[in-house]
Amino acid sequence: MSKETIYTDSGIKIKPVYTNEDIPVSSDRKQVTGNEQPGTFPFTRGIQPDMYRGRLWTMRQYAGFSTAEESNKRYHYLLSQGVNGLSVAFDLPTQIGYDSDHAMADGEVGKVGVAIDSIDDMETLFKGIKLEEVSTSMTINATGYILLALYVALAKKQGADLKKITGTIQNDILKEYAARGTYIYPPKPSMRIITDIFEWCANDLPKWNTISISGYHIREAGSTAVQEIAFTLSNGKAYVKAALEKGLDINVFGKRLSFFFNAHNNLFEEVAKFRAARRMWATMMKELGATDPKAMMLRFHTQTGGSTLTAQQPLNNISRVTIQTLAAVLGGTQSLHTNGYDEALSLPTEEAARIALRTQQVAAYESGIADTVDPLAGSYFVESLTHEVEEKAWQLISKIDAMGGSVSAIEQGFIQDEIARSAYEYQRQIENAEKIIVGVNKFQVGIEQPIPGFKIDDSIRQVQTEKLKKLRYNRNHAKCDNLLQQLNDKANSDENIMPVVIEAAENYCTLGEIADTLREVYGEYK
Repeated sequence: MSKETIYTDSGIKIKPVYTNEDIPVSSDRKQVTGNEQPGTFPFTRGIQPDMYRGRLWTMRQYAGFSTAEESNKRYHYLLSQGVNGLSVAFDLPTQIGYDSDHAMADGEVGKVGVAIDSIDDMETLFKGIKLEEVSTSMTINATGYILLALYVALAKKQGADLKKITGTIQNDILKEYAARGTYIYPPKPSMRIITDIFEWCANDLPKWNTISISGYHIREAGSTAVQEIAFTLSNGKAYVKAALEKGLDINVFGKRLSFFFNAHNNLFEEVAKFRAARRMWATMMKELGATDPKAMMLRFHTQTGGSTLTAQQPLNNISRVTIQTLAAVLGGTQSLHTNGYDEALSLPTEEAARIALRTQQVAAYESGIADTVDPLAGSYFVESLTHEVEEKAWQLISKIDAMGGSVSAIEQGFIQDEIARSAYEYQRQIENAEKIIVGVNKFQVGIEQPIPGFKIDDSIRQVQTEKLKKLRYNRNHAKCDNLLQQLNDKANSDENIMPVVIEAAENYCTLGEIADTLREVYGEYK
């Protein structure tokens, strides 16, 4: 690639110099910034008038591994180091609705997250942590309704006021079909479960974010920055339409929608992406009927890019995560998780998790980037790039709308094919050295110093199996059978399933039993 022509990963051509002429003029489709005030529609410059001067972003560290006991120790450590929000990773059996003693769980228990089989595990996971006093994000989708039920059941057991409980479940099943694969049920019943959660939380858990519409995994699967926001906002639109069809009020449930984005290494394209996404979502929600400004605000969590971490020269990842932290904060994120430098090799060690958290703290307290709102606003380059990212994303959304929306575009394979094409092109550029990855295809070293990794003990499945045996022996069998039958009946009707799922969780029904009850009704998506 000649230096005369430079493109971002989204195919946006970068000029050598930007001037006042490059700041786009407004049209009826969008309001272009420059003089726009933060905290006002369409929120390009941020959703709060004072942003981080009023309150810093929530510093979350994503953690979960092995047993609930081990994860609980890590949470207490992180809280002692200044984390102000927890973020739970679950193992694969939990994510796809199998108890730890199920044949399908063999070899996977506790490996990529914590194993949660019942309210007993949930109680251990949060031992010594008052749910009323901490905001918890749970990265869970197909079984999101069960984990939320277990969390609510534990909050009730702690005597918490449900009106004060805050946090988020990811609960974004559409991106599972498009990019990640941890789905259980077919799309239509999955959408029904999600709207049941919206409805139940609006009345009973009003401060809970009922969905975190995720571009993160779309980006991890190989999409560009433009595709990440186009596909994510399209999925968001599908959830809003499903909720409207159920008769829910957009001005109520719209305030509890949140987003989850990736932060990559191209600092300016990432900042432009976050600013464009806010502007686009505000426009979209207004067109869908929202009148309350709070229901038009795009609130989002960011995680630094896992796929950008290299196993080669892993300490270089600290620099990558720092750039990505700057992108997320300059882009106006509401909360942030920073990856450990060793995560291309294993789950993060305690040292790597601490350095990752310190990266956020140094940015917050030493860099000055939090001192003023949207500090890159008015930059000829950033304003032009924000406009270009937005234009390209609207073009993709128009294509998806023409297919009948996200669900239809996923069923037709359009979104999956677009991501695969981008992933292939990115890898081709690395292999041809058109794109330089430091330490991978340039600036290599002869001998790598080994980094001690974090190891998970394989005996965890046995530990969980023993716990399950004891739980099943001690509970009220007739009560459990009755509640699972009630769940089956509700799933076959139009009634909201959440109250009975919560009651089943409180009465020691296991995650696998609840998931299987709906498998019997809805079947599995292949």
